[in-house]
Amino acid sequence: MELLRFSAFWCGTILFGSVLLEQKGASSMNMLKLKRLCKFCDVESTSCTGTGSCMADCSITSICPHPDDVCVSIWRKKVDNVTIDTICHNPAHKLHGLMLEDYNNSKCEMRERNGMGSQFFICSCSEDECNNHVFFTPYSLDSQVVSVILVSLVPLLVLAMLVITSFYWYRIYHQRHAGAKRKKTPLDFSDARAIMMDDDGSDSSSTHANNLNHNTELLPIELDAQVGKGRFAEVYKAKLKQGATGAGEPFETVAVKIFADEEYASWKNEKDIFSDADLRHENVLHFLTAEERKVEKQYWLITAYHPQGNLQEYLTCHVISWDDLWVLGGSLARGVAHLHSDHTLCGRYKVPIVHRDIKSSNILVKGDLTCVLCDFGLGLRLDNSLSVDELANSGQVGTARYMAPEVLESRINLENIESFKQTDVYSMALVLWEITSRCNAIGEVKDYEPPFGKVREHPCVESMKDSVLRDRGRPEIPSSWINHPGIQVVCGTIDECWDHDPEARLTAQCVAERFNDMEHPDKLSGRSNSEEKIPQDISVTEFEEIEKKEVCLRNYNAPAGEAENYNQPRS
Repeated sequence: MELLRFSAFWCGTILFGSVLLEQKGASSMNMLKLKRLCKFCDVESTSCTGTGSCMADCSITSICPHPDDVCVSIWRKKVDNVTIDTICHNPAHKLHGLMLEDYNNSKCEMRERNGMGSQFFICSCSEDECNNHVFFTPYSLDSQVVSVILVSLVPLLVLAMLVITSFYWYRIYHQRHAGAKRKKTPLDFSDARAIMMDDDGSDSSSTHANNLNHNTELLPIELDAQVGKGRFAEVYKAKLKQGATGAGEPFETVAVKIFADEEYASWKNEKDIFSDADLRHENVLHFLTAEERKVEKQYWLITAYHPQGNLQEYLTCHVISWDDLWVLGGSLARGVAHLHSDHTLCGRYKVPIVHRDIKSSNILVKGDLTCVLCDFGLGLRLDNSLSVDELANSGQVGTARYMAPEVLESRINLENIESFKQTDVYSMALVLWEITSRCNAIGEVKDYEPPFGKVREHPCVESMKDSVLRDRGRPEIPSSWINHPGIQVVCGTIDECWDHDPEARLTAQCVAERFNDMEHPDKLSGRSNSEEKIPQDISVTEFEEIEKKEVCLRNYNAPAGEAENYNQPRS
C-alpha cells in the first residue's frame, strides 16, 4: 500500500510539473509570436517531377502579412505544363477549397489531392523558408488510418511513460534509503525539475531572440539608382542583401518606392491594397513588404524589380510586332480584370479594386513583355460596407489626360460601384491605343505620342473637358490600321471601351476574353504579311460571337427585367 501511495504521489507531481511547463511555454509563445519568412513567388514553371525531393527555386523571400501564416508550396501538372506556386497562408482559412493539415511540420511534405482538375500536390510547414525544399510522398487512405491510430495511442503512451518514470524514481529512492523508513525528499526532484526548466527556458529564449532580430529589424537594403519619380514618391533600383533572401546570389535586385513623411496617406493606401493576399496575380506588381524608416522620416514599399521599365518608356524606344501587341494588350486586360473581379481564380470571394490612375507610365513591362499594374496610391477597394457619402468623398482623382468623361465632369453614378470600374476601362482603352500606335502591323509607325498628343504636355482638367466633353474627341484611328485582321478587332474593342456612355463600355473581362479568342498571332501575322484580306463572312461571324459574349455578360449584371436581346439593335 505504501508503494502505491508513493507512486501516486509522484505521478501527481510529474503531471503538475508538466502542466506548469506547458503553460509557461504557451505563454512565452503567445508573447513572442512573430511573422514568418516564406518563399513567395508567382506561379512558375518548375523542373520538379512530382517524385522524391526538389527545390522550388523561388528567388523571392517575403515576410508573411499575418503572425499565424505558414509557408505553402503548390505543385500542379496539367498535360505537359508543370508549375509550382510558393506563398504564405493562414491555416485557419481554406486554400483552393482545402484546409491545411500538416502545417506544423518543419519540412514541406507534398500530399496529392484529388478532384482539383489536374495533378495537384500541396504542402505546408512552419519554419522560415521551409517551402523552398519540397518532398513528395503519396497521400493515401493508409496514412490517414495510421494518423488515427497514432492519435489513439498517445494517451496510452503517456500513461506508460508516467508508470516507467514513477518506477525509476522509486528504485532511486529505495537505493538511497535502504533499511530506513521512507521519507519524502522533494529537494532532489525539485532540483532536477529546476534544471529542466532552466535548460528549456534558455533554449526557448535563444530561439525567440533570433527570430525577433530577424523580423523586427529593417531589411538590409542598399539603394542603387533612381529609376522613376511621380507625384507622391520616388522609385529606386536597390539591392536586398543575401542574408535577407537566403538565395545563392550575394543580393537580390528589388525596387523601392520611397514616400516622404508628408505623403504618409498615399503610402498607407497603397500598402493596404498591396497587403490584400487576393491581389496576387501575374499581371499585378509583386509586393514584398512595407517599412517605416523613422530615422530618415520616410515610408518604403519594397516590390519586385522589372528592368524593362514602364510601358510608356518601352513604347518610346521600341516599335513592336503584332505578337508583342497581343501579349502586351492581353496581359494588361487580364490584370485590370483581376482587379475588378469579386472572386479569385480558385473561386474565393475577394474585394474588387479600382485603380483610378491607369496610364502607360503606371504599367511595368516584364521580360516576357507581359504587363504588370503598379502604383496603387489612388486605388479604391470597393467594399460593400462603403456608403454613398464615402464614395463621394473619394474625389476627382487620376491623371487628367486619361480621365473618363464622367470623371472630368464629376458625374459618376455613386449608387453603382460598377461605375468606378468603367472609368478604369476608359483609361485602359487609351493605353491600348498607345500600344497599337507603335505596332508595325498598322503600316507606317510614327514616333511615340501619348493620347490626345496635340494637347499640351501636362493638360489640366479644363483642357481635357474641351477635348473630351465639348468636342467628343478621341485619339485618331486611321483607316490604314484596320487592314490587319488582328488590329481590326483591337481597334473595335478600343472604340467600345472609350464610349462616352459608361454603361455601353465593355468590361475588362470582356476585353481579356477578346484577346484570348483571337486567332493565334502567328496566323494573323502571316495573313498581314501576305496582304491577304480577311473574308467578310468570317469577320462577321467572329464579331457575332464576340457580341453574343458581350450581351451575355451584360445580362448577367443587369437588373431583373432589363435583360438585353442579342438580336435587338444597339443604340
